[in-house]
Amino acid sequence: MAPDAPAPAPARTELAPATATVTDKDIDTSPEHSGRRSTDDDDDTGAMVAAALPGSPDDKPATYAQTDNARHATEKERNMTLLQGIRLYPKAVAWSMLISTCIVMEGYDVCLLSNFYAFDAFNRKYGELINGEWQVPARWQSGLSNGANVGEIIGLFINGFVSERFGYRYTVMTCLVALIGFIAIFFTAQSVEALLVAEILCGVPWGIFQTLCITYASEVVPVALRGYLTCYVNCCWGMGQLIGIGVIKSMLGRSDEWAYRIPYAIQWIWPVPLLVAVAFAPESPWWLVRKGRYDDAKHALLRLTSQNRETDFDADETIDMMKHTTALENEITAGASYLDCFKGTDLRRTEIVCMVWAIQNLAGNNFSNYSTYFLEQAGVASSNAYSFALGQYAINTVGVFGAWALMAAGIGRRALYLYGLVGLCATLFVMGFLGLVPAAHKEQAALATGGVMIIWAAFYQLTIGTVCYSLVAEISTRKLQIKTIVLGRNLFNITGIVSSVLTPYMVNPTAWDWSNYAGFFWGGSCFLCVVYTYFRVPSPDGKSFAEIDMLFERRVPARKFATTHVDAFDYSTDRKSHEIAHVEEVARAEEKAAV
Repeated sequence: MAPDAPAPAPARTELAPATATVTDKDIDTSPEHSGRRSTDDDDDTGAMVAAALPGSPDDKPATYAQTDNARHATEKERNMTLLQGIRLYPKAVAWSMLISTCIVMEGYDVCLLSNFYAFDAFNRKYGELINGEWQVPARWQSGLSNGANVGEIIGLFINGFVSERFGYRYTVMTCLVALIGFIAIFFTAQSVEALLVAEILCGVPWGIFQTLCITYASEVVPVALRGYLTCYVNCCWGMGQLIGIGVIKSMLGRSDEWAYRIPYAIQWIWPVPLLVAVAFAPESPWWLVRKGRYDDAKHALLRLTSQNRETDFDADETIDMMKHTTALENEITAGASYLDCFKGTDLRRTEIVCMVWAIQNLAGNNFSNYSTYFLEQAGVASSNAYSFALGQYAINTVGVFGAWALMAAGIGRRALYLYGLVGLCATLFVMGFLGLVPAAHKEQAALATGGVMIIWAAFYQLTIGTVCYSLVAEISTRKLQIKTIVLGRNLFNITGIVSSVLTPYMVNPTAWDWSNYAGFFWGGSCFLCVVYTYFRVPSPDGKSFAEIDMLFERRVPARKFATTHVDAFDYSTDRKSHEIAHVEEVARAEEKAAV
């Protein structure tokens, strides 16, 4: 794919020297000068001020009009209701949901692999004869399970560069084309080594989808819809798992190689239609504004909106709001590299995004996936155990709609995340205490444990499993959003690898044999996550990106985010007044020296 032609950089608010003698070095930047104003009778000074500011004097009214437009657009978005947002941005909702569907493929494959180890045909093809039984050795199970994670980590880092350079559409389309070829490796694999190669290669585009879908969703819809569309990404993940477990259940009666080849072949259903659809999708207006392509940004914005004018929508005002936010972030954040994610206020934002992702695994996510294992230990037939698992994955999908209902009822993202962790912590400790049940009632305890794990899944999907996607999309800056989410998702993958290695040892009778007592370990870990969330995770609900930038710039504590009011335009106004006052001072000093 060819990169877009370099666009001229957006106008910055730094002062250009008016004459050879008036330079940036001559301007005193001390705070005590910020309140100075020019006088009406000082015409010469006024002329120098106009010359020192960006653009020609005739352009100044347009600059102020742009700021005024941005303010109006921000107010309109803040006052927009959910239904008004849907009526105004129906096409944006549809395009966002379409691109988020790419995540279905990852959820589907993750579900397949762990269940294939119970298929005799799969074990005979890719396993070894161990103690008279065909099995995939533990080392290869670990390698295959983490192969996709390795590929995703690589893909995530790649996405930090390519999507910002080439745009979201071209990046998604390239990944879909690559997947069509990589899936063929799954389908034709003749050895376990080939399967590992397929897992790693497919992991690369899956990793790119993990961040790009969230970023696109957050940038094409207004504040009123942002939380809902970013959370929908989790619904797609659950949808993939639900489809996967359904396909697996339908293959239980087969004993030939098609028992695993058909599920692999089904993966081809997704890329081709998605590729055709994404080819017609509009690019993110925010990305186009960052590239200085303002006409293209307006065209994309009009493609995302309807003709409904209930909210007095003005595309020019919205584009000016994007310009204002981009200029503000350029002032706050100097660069756009991975290193810049760890500088200034972006360090705090990166830390929160990384922890919000990691907490999903630290709260016992991997342990909860053993519901089928505990149900089978209780004597439940394999087919019925898979039916329970099917119900758990259905919760993963439907839980998103429950989270939407809670958000629509006025419950903030921080509250959902915090109280959800409290519920998860309580259920994990219940699982631990079920381990104290006497051996005579072992089967009843195992059945109860499987049931509590399904309750855990409901808590998880109603809260942190869903809300996480909204938080990571809103907390990071537009300029560093992709790279910040990449770092967070990679920490998620790393903690996932660690937990996926530890958990089997915890529950396996031939290893540590903790069984239910693993609930105490993950319950303790979850409690620490509760403490962290209370002190560090803010609530960005209902705030524009510029307002969130200002809250972080002013170092507002997480607990006060929701109640602290900021005017994102004070920063620009104060800075402009500050600059004018300093140029006036230099001009007067030069006049005095001349006299």
